[in-house]
Amino acid sequence: QVQVVESGGGLVQAGGSTRLSCVVSGSTTSGNVVGWYRQVRGIERDLIARISEIGTPTYADSVKGRFTISRDNTENTVYLQMNSLKPEDTAVYYCQVVVFSTSPPTYYWGQGTQVTVSS
Repeated sequence: QVQVVESGGGLVQAGGSTRLSCVVSGSTTSGNVVGWYRQVRGIERDLIARISEIGTPTYADSVKGRFTISRDNTENTVYLQMNSLKPEDTAVYYCQVVVFSTSPPTYYWGQGTQVTVSS
């Protein structure tokens, strides 16, 4: 059974930084696509960063140049380094793991972690 657990959220001042972690158990981060999404209450969940099975990162325009996604396959962990935070980055952040060993692929979500950016 694949489990996804996010951590690292909290209260941050505008302009500050924080790092989120996504730990995957029951599968590996290597060979799977892992994405970070965020959701503001009442609005649909948006993809903000994704790292491909070969390690290629992609970003939403809203976070490009400020956020960095990276992966440590030895720790089965994907990180989201968040810099130059803005109040509009306030949201619940979710990690999604796409496992391609099944057909069709299986999608797993973590429980989310709250990030609040104060102005």
